[in-house]
Amino acid sequence: MTEEIKIPAEFPRGSDVAGKRVVITGAGRGLGRLLAHAFSQAGAQVSLVARTETDLKTVAAEIPGESLVFSGDVTDAYFNDSVADAVVAEWGGLDVWICNAGISPIVAGPCATDPAVWRQILEVNLTGAFLGARAAARVMTSGGRLIFTGSVLGERPHEGLSAYGASKAGLVGLAKGLALDLALSDITVNVVAPGWFDSPLAETWKATPARAERVLAHTPQGRWGAAADLPAAYQFLASDASAFITGTVVNVDGGYLLK
Repeated sequence: MTEEIKIPAEFPRGSDVAGKRVVITGAGRGLGRLLAHAFSQAGAQVSLVARTETDLKTVAAEIPGESLVFSGDVTDAYFNDSVADAVVAEWGGLDVWICNAGISPIVAGPCATDPAVWRQILEVNLTGAFLGARAAARVMTSGGRLIFTGSVLGERPHEGLSAYGASKAGLVGLAKGLALDLALSDITVNVVAPGWFDSPLAETWKATPARAERVLAHTPQGRWGAAADLPAAYQFLASDASAFITGTVVNVDGGYLLK
């Protein structure tokens, strides 16, 4: 054992994603749209995936960089495979796949939750992520990055959101398992778990003062997350600087899970 750490001749540039070939699912709106803007502005080539082609074309027209558009169903294994193959054919490879597509169509207790809705949430949020990761891993080479969008609700459940919380908790287990499976292929797998953000999705909660106060009471920083708070975590995990980080969860929550 040496007494001194060997200093590298060159360090990776933190969160540098310029030139990365990135797939973002759920890119037609919300967080996916935000990530599309952030990665494109940072110099990445961005492939946009969602169900609605018109939404995707709108986002593609908004962002400054090169993009591809794929409309389809993330719960379809063939669709995921076709996206991966098309990106490789067009851009020569695939570096990052962000499994961001997700739904939470209801806020209801178990007796008011239709079993079909439960299955749909798990199918999109969990199975869709697995199929995307599977498609990406098939074509990725050394240095590939898989990133799942989780949620603090995967660790701290909230009443009325058991299906959503279960799907996000499942993503953590999936990420850890895939991290082991893909480690020797030098493909990392991680989760970004957002807390409570000031977004259209949060409007339902903010409309009820008691709910809004409870969220802020559990957030040590005392505020809702802002759009600018979130993309950097994804960009870091997508960059070369995160090469030795896999199977972990990055909570971007203002300390919500600490209380």
